[in-house]
Amino acid sequence: MLDLERLRALHSVATYGSVSAAADVLHVTTSAVSQQLAKLERETGQKLLERNGRGVRLTDAAELLVTHAERILSLVEQAQADLEAHRGSVVGQLAVAAFPTAARGLLPGALCALRADHPDLHVQLVEEDPLRSLPLVLRGDYDLAVVQDWNNEPLPLPDGLHKGVICDDVADVALPEAHPLAGRDSVDLKELAGDAWISSSPDSICCGWLLRTLRSVDAEPKMAHMAYEFATQLSLVAAGLGNAILPRLGRCDVPPGVAVVPLAAPLSRRVYAIWREEAARRPAIRAAIRALRGAVPADVPAVTLVPS
Repeated sequence: MLDLERLRALHSVATYGSVSAAADVLHVTTSAVSQQLAKLERETGQKLLERNGRGVRLTDAAELLVTHAERILSLVEQAQADLEAHRGSVVGQLAVAAFPTAARGLLPGALCALRADHPDLHVQLVEEDPLRSLPLVLRGDYDLAVVQDWNNEPLPLPDGLHKGVICDDVADVALPEAHPLAGRDSVDLKELAGDAWISSSPDSICCGWLLRTLRSVDAEPKMAHMAYEFATQLSLVAAGLGNAILPRLGRCDVPPGVAVVPLAAPLSRRVYAIWREEAARRPAIRAAIRALRGAVPADVPAVTLVPS
């Protein structure tokens, strides 16, 4: 009979590309993964890995076995979810990824509520950009991810994932205090077309969205500086080095020298939680959704949809 943990080791090598990467994901040593694979080769009577330069590659037999392992591991997860649902208890482990402002503006309250209401549920939070967290939830690295999309650019959801809406979030523009439009009640994005901008790192969802949004109002963006943290972006704005888009969720303290001005045509983003289809019945998932919605700040509109 094939051993589940040995199949999991092989599946991780196939997914992450190397024995060492699989060991990191499984939180074991490379030696432990190699031993699991050696035992699996003896069980199957087939060679599963071959040397490929400095690394390894899967044999045809291993590729065939990985296809079955994906289905087996999915069924195991579904069985665990069904058992939890049958028992109705919020227990076990829950790995959660969240983009930075959600990690700051939602997760502290949600995690405290979960700890108080469900002491047998152990939650681990990792800060992650939505573009990276989506595939990691799909692969099983995280059980749940908090992601975002913008009203003018929906985030495609891969097959196999479910989502529940947490809240809507409005964004303002942060201008240097000396900017000619800093004293306005509102500003049109087109009026800022020729300005310099400050955004997050080039590979983040927010940077790509800002570039496309500015181009949509006939402006080729001048990306002056890039910094992942909003606090750093605002410090650069305060120094007069450019403008920044500033969502209200998880907003940090606005430093002196920065004027926050609403946009005449509001830009808003929708905040979602996503999880794998196989885990949809887990009480822990539903409890986490409730806790996230309960942690929405008063100045951010919550959305009271029931996750399917």
